[in-house]
Amino acid sequence: MQKENMAYKCGGYLTVYLALTMAVLLSLCLTLIEGVRRNTAALETECIVSIGMNSVMAEYHRELFHLYNLFAIDSSYGTNMAGKANTERHLRHYLERNMSMEDVLLGELLYRDFLGLTVAELELTGVSILTDEHGGVFRRRAVESVKDDVNIELLRELWEWTRVVESKGLEQRDIYGEKQEVDRQIQEYNGKEVQTPDGGTVIVEVNNPTLVLEENRSKGILGLITENPETISQRKINLESLISERIELGNVNQGNENGDKEGKLDRFFFCEYLVRYMGHFGAEKDSGALAYQLEYLIAGKDNDTENLKNVVNRLLLLREAANAMYLFSDSTKCSEAEALAAVIATLLQVPEITDLLKITILLGWAYAESVYDVKTLLAGGRIELIKDEEAWHFGLQGALQTGSITGGTDETRGLSYEDYLRIFIMFTNKETLTGRAMDMVEADIRRTPGNEQFRLDGCLDGIEADILVRSSYGYEYEIVRQKKY
Repeated sequence: MQKENMAYKCGGYLTVYLALTMAVLLSLCLTLIEGVRRNTAALETECIVSIGMNSVMAEYHRELFHLYNLFAIDSSYGTNMAGKANTERHLRHYLERNMSMEDVLLGELLYRDFLGLTVAELELTGVSILTDEHGGVFRRRAVESVKDDVNIELLRELWEWTRVVESKGLEQRDIYGEKQEVDRQIQEYNGKEVQTPDGGTVIVEVNNPTLVLEENRSKGILGLITENPETISQRKINLESLISERIELGNVNQGNENGDKEGKLDRFFFCEYLVRYMGHFGAEKDSGALAYQLEYLIAGKDNDTENLKNVVNRLLLLREAANAMYLFSDSTKCSEAEALAAVIATLLQVPEITDLLKITILLGWAYAESVYDVKTLLAGGRIELIKDEEAWHFGLQGALQTGSITGGTDETRGLSYEDYLRIFIMFTNKETLTGRAMDMVEADIRRTPGNEQFRLDGCLDGIEADILVRSSYGYEYEIVRQKKY
């Protein structure tokens, strides 16, 4: 009997012990399970947010990438309404889809949602738009797309070209204006009565030795480009509908993210980006809204013809300044011009106009050489920025007697037409250049199927999302994530 009582008591102790132990173990297991649920929900939230952000960034605009090698989210998604609200909806869709069990085979029958996650709140608290900072974001992304594969030697050459043009004032000097003033002074002697050495008098009749060249100039700038102006592109764009005009009016979407600083060489890289991705005379972009796009960046007119006329005229003036500078520094050529001027002045019996005739002859000579240069460049040849004796084409008599000047495609020394465009681009105001470049991008994209309403100020370069996720088990997770191209 005593043994039975002892066994009964031991059994009671064991039951109490096991009950207490199991209570502790069960609490531990439940705590571990709940910890696993909480941490798994946190991990899954982070993974889903990361996947969702990547999915939104993967919706970059395909035509923008194809034509201009730029990554950006078109927040209009092909509609006429651009804004971050559209991107928020896309991000929410990706998050909710990844949190659901819709894609799990027989999920409702075989599985239970262990986490119960839902998107409670979602907001894009920060966006960076390509047009922010008056196109500064666009400019930096363009630079990044070419920076790694631009020949540094080209940048050195471009820097040297711009330094020469700037230091010698080739863009500021108006040779045509100088020649007009000299010709006006010469014409003051026309009809003037002068005394001859033998004591008689004669009426001076001045025949300008550069008359043929002035007649050539009167044909107009398109006459320098081609004998058949009908071959010039007639494409035209509506500038009022494009981004630079909307920026001017303040009618653009604005981001709120701070941009990166631009490097010292970024201006050169941006120039090279434009040359690579936009067309120009002789290398037209068939799919572009304008055929002569680089010319538009420089001139800013709404049609190809005016843009080309503007750039060719500017090119002619630059070549005139460079050629005149060389002529006046070449003692042999100056002597030739002075000898001819002396002969003409003697025949007119007005020796005092010798210096004026010499100057107009040299400036006319520079003009003839410049016309040859421009035609050569437009025909695909090359011309030295500052010529030497070897690079010079026209002799004095040939220059003054030439009625129709043709170019030479066999010129292989010096700069190409594209290189001269690079120089003009470098001297174009940075903000103006950026605005016109964005105009071209926007106009070109609008010509592609389904992008008629495309707006560059709807293109997101980067986003910051603040996301609040709730679990049906009582947990909340707030995550802030940033993504940029």
